[in-house]
Amino acid sequence: MELNPWTTKKINPVYENPWIEVEHHEVINPAGNDGVYGKVHFKNRAMGIIPIDQDLNTWLIGQYRYTLDQYAWEIPMGGGLLEEDKLESAKRELKEETGLTAGKWTEIMTIHTSNSVTDEVGFVYLAEELSQGEPEFDETEVLKIRKLPFAEALEMVMNGEITDAISLAGILKAARILKL
Repeated sequence: MELNPWTTKKINPVYENPWIEVEHHEVINPAGNDGVYGKVHFKNRAMGIIPIDQDLNTWLIGQYRYTLDQYAWEIPMGGGLLEEDKLESAKRELKEETGLTAGKWTEIMTIHTSNSVTDEVGFVYLAEELSQGEPEFDETEVLKIRKLPFAEALEMVMNGEITDAISLAGILKAARILKL
């Protein structure tokens, strides 16, 4: 394991809301010079879920992404509190966004979404043995649910229709696992 070549001199909180904290770090960089670093600390884990039924269908969620000012298709996902069991967070997010529950769960990936400026860590699960119920959207969500063959979701990744990092990585990993 490599040692940290950075020295932190001072950390100043800049901004905080219920989901993130932004910090300004005064540092000594690896070359030994004074420098600065900005860090976005996430208060939740990112949880991505790829539901797969017996016919190799999956579900995607469509929603308007405020930060990008565009509409996006993604795997079902959301945040899980750091102190909450990550599998329980994934189960809750799948139910909230699709109405689905799963009898079989497999963690397939850990992902750092933008490790040059954030400490966000995400987990992706494959959810199988599915049962359909009613979604339970959060008040901030206006979602479209789309059931489609997994191969079509994979094609959406390959042709650039899906651009979310967790969705991209999760779908590609699931394709490998499913041997598609």
